[in-house]
Amino acid sequence: MPINRILGIDFGRRSQQQDITQAQRNRLDDPLKRRQSGTQTVTEIDPPSMEHVRPSIAAITHIKGSSKSRDGRKESKDRSGSRDVRSGPGSPRAMSFQKPVKLAMVVESPPAMFFNVATASSSGYLLSGRLQVTPQSGDVVMNSITMYLEATTSTKKPVEHRCRECATQVSDLYEWNFFQKPKTFKSLNGTQDLPFSHLIPGHLPATTHGQIGSIDYSLHVRARSSDGQETEFRRDLPIGRALVPGNDKNSVRVFPPTNLNLHVTLPSVIHPIGSFPVQCRMTGIVTKRDDTQNRWRLRKLTWRIEEIETVVSPACPKHGAKLGGEGKGMQHEAHRDLGAAEIRNGFKTDFADNMVEGEFEASCNLTNVREGGRAQCDVDSPNGLKISHILVLELVIAEEWASNKKPQSATPTGAARVLRTQFNLCVTERQGMGIAWNDEEPPLYEDVEPGPPLYLPDSPPHYAADLTTMEDYTGDLHELGEDIGELRLE
Repeated sequence: MPINRILGIDFGRRSQQQDITQAQRNRLDDPLKRRQSGTQTVTEIDPPSMEHVRPSIAAITHIKGSSKSRDGRKESKDRSGSRDVRSGPGSPRAMSFQKPVKLAMVVESPPAMFFNVATASSSGYLLSGRLQVTPQSGDVVMNSITMYLEATTSTKKPVEHRCRECATQVSDLYEWNFFQKPKTFKSLNGTQDLPFSHLIPGHLPATTHGQIGSIDYSLHVRARSSDGQETEFRRDLPIGRALVPGNDKNSVRVFPPTNLNLHVTLPSVIHPIGSFPVQCRMTGIVTKRDDTQNRWRLRKLTWRIEEIETVVSPACPKHGAKLGGEGKGMQHEAHRDLGAAEIRNGFKTDFADNMVEGEFEASCNLTNVREGGRAQCDVDSPNGLKISHILVLELVIAEEWASNKKPQSATPTGAARVLRTQFNLCVTERQGMGIAWNDEEPPLYEDVEPGPPLYLPDSPPHYAADLTTMEDYTGDLHELGEDIGELRLE
């Protein structure tokens, strides 16, 4: 064995180029180090006398990052900090990117609210307001200012999770073009107003933010100056729907093979916030025989309000092949409990009248809503989003046996039943003091019906064929008496 090589270590003198080649060869032999190093190479190696004993030190140092790369990162941080300083409010860079005009909006109409059912007698919402334009850099020539009423529908379960077109669809409901020719906005005039108005039809669905789907409305403004700069402004326009309360709804449920009938009285509409009364009456609880009788006693009543949401996720033209063609969608459904409670007492049982009745308060308890925030109103949109609510009642009854001579002494038979039923609920916003826009104007002539003079004035006469004629009076003027007036020209 050569003297200059002991335990695999070469103590002989080699050139610096040989040390570098050996270090690179050792690093390339190890696949892990080769994968970590990538395309980086060693540029400088100090030639100490024992450096060739640990050839992997240079590679490890290069993997963690050389001093040159760390200095480069420090330089980039300093450059970003200096860029932030130069882009301050008074800097030339900020002045060059300043928008030519500042846009703002004032909505003069009350909060958007649809009254009554969309398909029946909803007159829509009359939107009116002013778009405020303020020049920021002297006189500005604007080529166009356009505003859109946008409806945005989105779903949390799209056909393709990473596709924006599958998750969100935007449609323009109306468009305002404030001027057709370029217009100059002078800075001396300050803020200038551009009025706008539109009657939003009442068949549109209200603003909804469900668990898996949502509907939003907004006003989107785009302004383009003569030099090509664009300024955008967006304002959300939440729209609600309020149904006028009507008479209470009475429902009857029958539970065969027993003789039990459940009568429930519910309000016609309920609201997301607040409670509502529920009246229950059960009949047919006693079955009499010659000497004995069997009867049912109510042990427990449990109520629960469920929200059912159904949404159809449409596929964009790019991913329509996943569903078998363009124009198709995927349906999803979600359930959640808005409120629940258990009642064990408070009911009046009268076996002589063969009935048990009681009343309790139900509500959409917000503490039980884990996801989605407050309860949503009922929605049935043409795009496939539908939200409905049901009230589920579960009654636990136990059977008892008693003698007709001593009906107060009853013996449980051990038999029990669970009666389960459900009722549809209509959840809507509160109407408050608001009225529809068409109810604010005075009545028309054709809306006034003739009646007694003391109660309602007569309507004006109807003209034949909608025509009126004027003829000269040829009779004696003295016959008219004081009803004639004279016109004299002096």
